[in-house]
Amino acid sequence: MEKPSTTHSKRCNNQLWLVVLASFLLCLVLLCFDFSALPEQRNGITPAIGSHYQNPTVLTQKPETLAQKGNAEEVEKEKGKYVYIQEIPARFNQELLDNCGSVTPGTEHNMCPYLVNDGLGPSIEDSTGVLSNGSGSWYLTNQFILEVIFHNRMKNYSCLTNDSSLASAIYIPYYAGLDLSRFLWGYGATVRDQSGFELLKLLVEKPEWKRMWGRDHFMVAGRISWDFRRKTDEESDWGSKLRFLPESDNMSMLAIESSSWNNDYAIPYPTCFHPLNQNGLSEWQEKLRRQKRDYLFSFAGAPRSDLNASLRGRIFEECQGSNNLCKLLECSYGEKGAITCNNPVNVMTVFENSVFCLQPPGDSYTRRSTFDAILAGCIPVFFHPGTAYAQYKWHLPDDFMRYSVFIPLEHVEEWRAGVVNQTLLQIPAEKVVAMREQVIRLIPRVIYADSRSESGPGFEDAFDLAVKGILERIERVRKDVREGKDPAIGFAEGDDFKYTFSKYVDKSKILNEDPPVSSVD
Repeated sequence: MEKPSTTHSKRCNNQLWLVVLASFLLCLVLLCFDFSALPEQRNGITPAIGSHYQNPTVLTQKPETLAQKGNAEEVEKEKGKYVYIQEIPARFNQELLDNCGSVTPGTEHNMCPYLVNDGLGPSIEDSTGVLSNGSGSWYLTNQFILEVIFHNRMKNYSCLTNDSSLASAIYIPYYAGLDLSRFLWGYGATVRDQSGFELLKLLVEKPEWKRMWGRDHFMVAGRISWDFRRKTDEESDWGSKLRFLPESDNMSMLAIESSSWNNDYAIPYPTCFHPLNQNGLSEWQEKLRRQKRDYLFSFAGAPRSDLNASLRGRIFEECQGSNNLCKLLECSYGEKGAITCNNPVNVMTVFENSVFCLQPPGDSYTRRSTFDAILAGCIPVFFHPGTAYAQYKWHLPDDFMRYSVFIPLEHVEEWRAGVVNQTLLQIPAEKVVAMREQVIRLIPRVIYADSRSESGPGFEDAFDLAVKGILERIERVRKDVREGKDPAIGFAEGDDFKYTFSKYVDKSKILNEDPPVSSVD
């Protein structure tokens, strides 16, 4: 065999060293390059719904980049607050808005008119002065539009991150209520369930899911949680079974009304008041403190077909026979009734002129009217713990007798003629004044500020409290994991005693014995 040429070997060695040297220099350049200068993609943001940020530099950069720029202290301070918006196909949110004519707001009309102004709805012109001192903050907001409002607020959230590994919570911007509303009437169970199946199939394949198997994921629904907990596959049964699917069982849902399962949480219905800043809120609160109230109590609602056998029927009777102590706003079904009670000028006219506002259960336990009453500085009167006390734990104080009246009526047969008049007239005047002040101070906690504010509203609103609540919930799950406990225990179990009357009746007696407080905690 012929020996290799010595010259050839030396040439190959020289070439090899040149390759090694070039590679080394390339690595050195890459290591020194400032990648933070490159633009980053904003995860989960659909520009057509509103893609502006409160502070693009802070919100779109990863926390490590902030630390590299000397903001390590700021990053550490916000640790535990970061939220990541999961990117999902547009058919689960934006395309629903693009095809809004197929989405029903609960009447014969489509949802399209309510989508303007980032989901707040058309602005309201008030020539009567009822909405004065809050001018420019009032919109015709649909009560089922919360998913869009929440999504737009989340895009301006001060601790939004596009690095999911650093997020404490994963927000799924699925418009579950709008999606389901297309198929609630005239469609079979399979059609109603289809989107839920498809979404969960996508989520479980994401790397974010595998970190906690979905227990750090949450979604928001503009309908009541019960609409997503259909127990059977009978075509006649209402709603979808999204929340009974195994993967969904690992997630949390924030909705306008929670179910009795532990992974469903209630957050306030959207009202029609969305101030841009603290000034708009304060002006409205001061107006309510000066408001003269001509009626002892009022009720706004629609009669039922079984009026004489229902609590609502008894309330109608008592109001009509109260010798002008009560003001009734009848929201009859059909276009006329919808126009009357969907207009906040009409509702606020009645509630602003009333000391107490009656809040019996509606088609479900809860009503948007509860939050309209608080917004008007009208003390709510509840008849069932499921209407507020057992629901809005993150937003309403635990000492419920400070801001409301509880007349427990588990069965309509327990109703006594004149019970509302007698109960309310017995409350001392000084206590009424203190309760009204508590209600007025609750207003920022139950409204959703305008998401289009450049610097934020300047006060903690319903959105802020909801995010804080879910972050605390997820942190408790993480704590269980760190302590070696099974996070599945209790996470999605049903609570058969959630709406038990006795614990709230007993508590109301205790709270009534305590001295009045001067502020809302």
